[in-house]
Parts: sequence; C-alpha cells; structure tokens
Amino acid sequence: MRLQALAAALNLSLTDLPDPQVRGVTHNADWAGPGDVFVAIRGARFDGHNFLQEVQRAGAVAVLGEGLPDGLVSPLPYLRVPDARAALADAAAALADHPSRALRVVGVTGTDGKTTTAWLTRHLLRAAGLKTGLLSTVGYELPDGQLRHFPAHFTTPEAPQVQRTLRELVTAGADAAVLEASSHALALDRVRGVDWAVAVWTHLSREHLDFHGTVENYFTEKRKLVERARHAVLNADDPWTVRLTGLAGGETTYSAEGEQADWSASEVEEGVNGLTFRVTSPLGEFRANLPMIGRFNVANALAGMAAAAQLGATAEQLIAGLASFRGVPGRMELLAAGEDLPRVIVDFAHTPPSLEKALATLRTTTPGRLWVLIGSAGGPRDPGKRAPLGEVASRLADHAVFTEEDCRDTPLDDILREMERGAREGGQGTFTTIPDRAEAIAWIIGQARSGDTVLLAGKGPEDTLERAHETLPWDEVAVARAALAAWSTPAGQ
Repeated sequence: MRLQALAAALNLSLTDLPDPQVRGVTHNADWAGPGDVFVAIRGARFDGHNFLQEVQRAGAVAVLGEGLPDGLVSPLPYLRVPDARAALADAAAALADHPSRALRVVGVTGTDGKTTTAWLTRHLLRAAGLKTGLLSTVGYELPDGQLRHFPAHFTTPEAPQVQRTLRELVTAGADAAVLEASSHALALDRVRGVDWAVAVWTHLSREHLDFHGTVENYFTEKRKLVERARHAVLNADDPWTVRLTGLAGGETTYSAEGEQADWSASEVEEGVNGLTFRVTSPLGEFRANLPMIGRFNVANALAGMAAAAQLGATAEQLIAGLASFRGVPGRMELLAAGEDLPRVIVDFAHTPPSLEKALATLRTTTPGRLWVLIGSAGGPRDPGKRAPLGEVASRLADHAVFTEEDCRDTPLDDILREMERGAREGGQGTFTTIPDRAEAIAWIIGQARSGDTVLLAGKGPEDTLERAHETLPWDEVAVARAALAAWSTPAGQ
C-alpha cells in the first residue's frame, strides 16, 4: 500500500503528500525499518516524537501523530491524526487488508476464565469442522494446531502484530479465529479494527486497578467487546451482565449456577479425572463429559459451547469436542496423580476469587491434605489483593507457602508480609514463607505425601520470572517435574 492510499484509509485529507510504498506500521522506534510508518504516541514515560530522527535513519517514510510539540520539525512527512493509538490500529488493519473480515472471529473477555474458554471454543469449532486459529496469552495457533509464541518483544501483541497474525490465519486457510481480549488490549486499541462475530463474557472481579483506577473503569473497557460484536454470549451468573444486555446485535446467555439462561448445566458430577453434567440448550438436552479438573470449568464449557453453536456447531459435535478436550497449558494442568505420588497441579490462579475457586474445587477430590503455593505481583500492580490472597490460601488449604511472583520494583519482603498478614487475620491453616520460588516448589512437593494435592498457583504458563533487577527464564512445569523426580515419602509420614 502506498502512503496516499493509507492516508485515505485513515480519512485524512492531505495535499502535496509524497507517495512512497509503505511496508508496515509501528509505534516502537526500535522496531522501525525501511518503508515503515512510525506512530508517535505520547505515553506516560516516553513521547514518540523524541525518536523521529532515529526512525528516519532506520528508513521510516512517514509519521502519524496528534501534533508536533512546539519548536519540533519532523524530518519525515507528518500526518496529524485525532488519536494516535486508534491510528496505529486502523493503519495496521488497512495494511493487512482487514483480515478479520474474511474470518468469523470470537472474542473472549472477563477477569478469570478467558484463556480456558478461548481454548475450549477453539477446540469445539475445530470439532465442528471449522479451520480455526487462536490468539491467547499462552500463545497463538494457526489451523495446524501448533502452538507458537510471539518474539520476546511482543509479549503483549500490539495492533500490528494482531492484524499480521490474523492475515497469517487467512493465508493459512482459516475459517474462524478465537481471540482473548484483555482490558489492556481493549483500552489501548490493540484489537481495534477486528470484526467480531461473537463476544463471550465470562465474569468480572477486581483486577488491574493499577491501570484502570476503578472497577467501573475496568468494566467500561471490557464492555467495548460486547458493544462491537454482532452477537454476545453472556454469563447470567455475573451481576455485571445486566449492564451488558442489549449492547450487541443479538445475545445468548448461559448459567452454571441455576440461573435462567439459554444454556444451563445440572446434575454436575466431579471426579478426580474430570466433570460430567447435563446441558439444557437451544440444541436440546444432552449429557456432557469434560476431562478437566474444576467445577468452575462447567461455566467455561457452557460459554464455549454457546459460542461454537452460534457459528454452526451441532449438539453431536459439541459432545464429541468436549470429551476430547485436553486442557490448557498452565490452567489446572495435572502433572502427577497416583497412589505413589502426590497430585501436583499448575494453575494461573492469581486473584483471590480464582484462587478460592481452584482450592474449593481441589478440596472435593483430595483424600489427603491440600497444599498451595502462591505469590503476588509487585510493581504498580494492585496491592490490595495481597492480603486477601494470603487469607484465601491459609483458610482453604491445609498448608500454604508464600513466595515470589514477579516482585519487580516492590521489595519482596513487603509483598510477603502483606500475604502473611492476610493469613494471620483471616486464615485458619498454617503457612510457610520461602522467598525463592524454585526452592519453595521443591519444599512444598517434598513435604507432600501420596494422596495429597499440591496446587502451584499464580504463574501458570508464563515463561519469565521478574525480580527487582533481573528477568529470569521460567518454566513452572519443569521446576515441578524436577521436584517430583526427587520426591519420596517424607520421613515419619
């Protein structure tokens, strides 16, 4: 696409504009290259206008921005836009030729359950015969089913990477795509320009208040997905849903807790190896089997089935799809279970509600003691959940271990003290504090006996561990497996 055509796509009326070929668009000066358009965004710490000389040397052909600072002259053609982030997304979509228009895109948002619901929906659509891609926090997949990861500098994909991946899906022959839509992605226009066929709402609880300020602001950003979708799948069990009704072109409701809804579950049976339940739906009543741990996954399954049905899946396809689902890396991922080993599970639960759900679920299928390892993020992340995490862990587990989890620039001792305070004031169990996460995992698995359950919570599939002055590569599953390999029944037990 040439620059004049891109300007026209952004509804910019400019005269005497040069017309070089545009290769791509970026807002990061380090990523700029020959033929790129650079979007100068004024952020909290940096102003992109300070890097115009740098991007010119890199070969950029033009700049988009909300206006040059006083006294600054751009060395490149400067196109003024009302909103730089919106322009980044719109330019990315135009340069990729709006790939989502050639796909049936399902977006999933909510505080907890996004990843599991997204993976379930992807799996169910594939079981229904649709070639389906996936963009999630765990990674992304083309229709070939191979999990891929964005390069390290794309840990949180920006609009150009989202649009480029959607174009890659179209080129690979995909019929549909499932995207996790986080509040950050919606607030920062990373998924602006995506044509949403279906929006799935899981539920809302306190999270990311360092960024949004209030729960109300958090809800406002997440609501954008429902507002932009042609059809919404809404959780009737979530009190926020009443404020989402009527926003999308059409809607379907679901309930795992007995509320009146289009899709509902009853006769739920939970075993060591999975769930069975009866489904009442617009497709009729049927019995479903889901090989996942956690009663809360019934709600995720209902959401995924309702979304897949909206795209044409039949009851028979949904039944077969659920039965063949093998879970999500780092989401209630079972590493070991048997007469001769403790049951060890890795899960991403990192908020008080999600941790409570995970522990309550595991309690019902644990013949022995229930152990949990948990930390809390530092930096500017919401510090108000640290004490509640300690309270939940100590109250619901027989023994809790408090450890590090991306402390960043917050002293780890401060985080751990808050978790300990929550455990002392509201917990009923005992706890141990071991700052080093690898040492903590080795200790907790070493203390468990056969018949016990050990939940390693908070990190899930994340591949880094952030400390004050370093970021380490991290693999929670590998660390846990090493501890299991060294496991033996503790002396005297």
